[in-house]
Amino acid sequence: MEPTRQHVDAFRVSGLTVRTTNREESAPATARLSALWGRFFGEETYASTPNRTADMRIFGVYSAYESDAHGPFDVTAGVVVTDGEGSIPIEAGDYLVFTGQGEMPHMVIATWQHIWQYFEAHPDVARRYRSDFEAYEGPDKVAIHIGVA
Repeated sequence: MEPTRQHVDAFRVSGLTVRTTNREESAPATARLSALWGRFFGEETYASTPNRTADMRIFGVYSAYESDAHGPFDVTAGVVVTDGEGSIPIEAGDYLVFTGQGEMPHMVIATWQHIWQYFEAHPDVARRYRSDFEAYEGPDKVAIHIGVA
């Protein structure tokens, strides 16, 4: 499935954050994302985050990229907020949107694999590496937004 191009207005997400790399996430001994999401749901962060908006989606935000997909970056599991100290800004701009549906976490991993394959096959499409995000509309449906120039 080909992604769709969509303009996104700026917004902010607040939640729990870890710093990681794709290489670390590929090895169970160094992976941090499973623990991040476990803590997010275990502590019910989605329900206790101050300044939460009416947007009920859960977000996974990729930000603070050191360089590109090979360098370190932050991942925040969170919700949309009106403001807040420490919240992560999602930049306004154009995003390619890749969708996935199915059993977690396999469908998210498969969607990311599709994203990496897409950018390998389309070197003319430049990623911004500023803010990318996963928007979960339920336990088995995701739309991954990749910022592009």
